[in-house]
Amino acid sequence: MYTFPDIGEPIRQGDIFRWLPKLEIVLGSANLPLLVEPEKEGVREIDWFQLAQSGSQTVANALVKPVLGIVITQDCDAERCVNVAFAEVRPFSDIYVNFSDDSKTGAVVDIVTEHSRKNQKWYYLADNNRMGFERKMGVDFLSVFEVNREMLEMYKDRMRLGRLDDNVAWPHFRERVAEFFRRYPYNEWYPLNLDEVNVYEQKHGGNKVDPYYPWQT
Repeated sequence: MYTFPDIGEPIRQGDIFRWLPKLEIVLGSANLPLLVEPEKEGVREIDWFQLAQSGSQTVANALVKPVLGIVITQDCDAERCVNVAFAEVRPFSDIYVNFSDDSKTGAVVDIVTEHSRKNQKWYYLADNNRMGFERKMGVDFLSVFEVNREMLEMYKDRMRLGRLDDNVAWPHFRERVAEFFRRYPYNEWYPLNLDEVNVYEQKHGGNKVDPYYPWQT
């Protein structure tokens, strides 16, 4: 499901990179960004809301860790935008709780062919020695971050591992990205009338729905 582009090929959606800097802003005791500026006798903490209201900027404390990631930015934007958006790639056992690295083949088949249709929060990546994937991996759409494009271009030969196959894997991945970001959460019973809600509850073990809508009372 992977191909291995030459160094001269542009960055595209579905490219998988290693050693990406993923940042996490350090929060203070008030769960706001921890911002300080130097003073003669030490440092002074900066109030986040005052800074935000003034439209100013400052240097912040941040944690940074190297991670794997896959490009989710569309091809046309990935060639010229300031930052490229990535979804984090992690061991599949960390993403999907019903999977473990010693899962039997039948369980893997069920997850890949059935559960991947139902769960839009991840995308399955097969193990592959050339990619450096010694275990089954997955794309976590709940962990999205950006990396400067010029940095990626400069170190593409060291950081880009490969990309999804154009014929099958990449078109599927493109649709999974779209499905994730256009999801609309709703309670499936909302169009039902009161009689239909009663039947719905019976089919679900007698559990009452919450909430009832005005047209269901």
